Amino acid sequence: QVQLVESGGGLVQAGGSLRLSCAASGRTFSTYNMGWFRQAPGNQREFVAAISWGGGRAYYTDSVRGRFTISRDNAKNTVYLQMNSLKPEDTAVYYCAADSSAYGSRVYRETSEYEYWGQGTQITVSS
Repeated sequence: QVQLVESGGGLVQAGGSLRLSCAASGRTFSTYNMGWFRQAPGNQREFVAAISWGGGRAYYTDSVRGRFTISRDNAKNTVYLQMNSLKPEDTAVYYCAADSSAYGSRVYRETSEYEYWGQGTQITVSS
């Protein structure tokens, strides 16, 4: 069982930056591909970014590419999402998720491929 706890959310003005952290329990974090997703009111949860278990591959949805950076520190069991040039349309609850297939060769964008989820953290970007 893996527990994920996000932090770093809050209110920021458009153009500002935030860094989200997701701390994971357990000794197998370094074997999991990790993802960040978000859900705005009335919308489905959507893919934001994902990173491979070793950190060598990162993927982004088009709307955040060039503004957001996903990274991980396996020694600290933590995955990060650096968000720059934030826009009001980035407002959502952000979730981190773990794909528990150890050393997975494919990094997924689909929510159904992630078994463990954090509780979410609210990001509000004011215009």
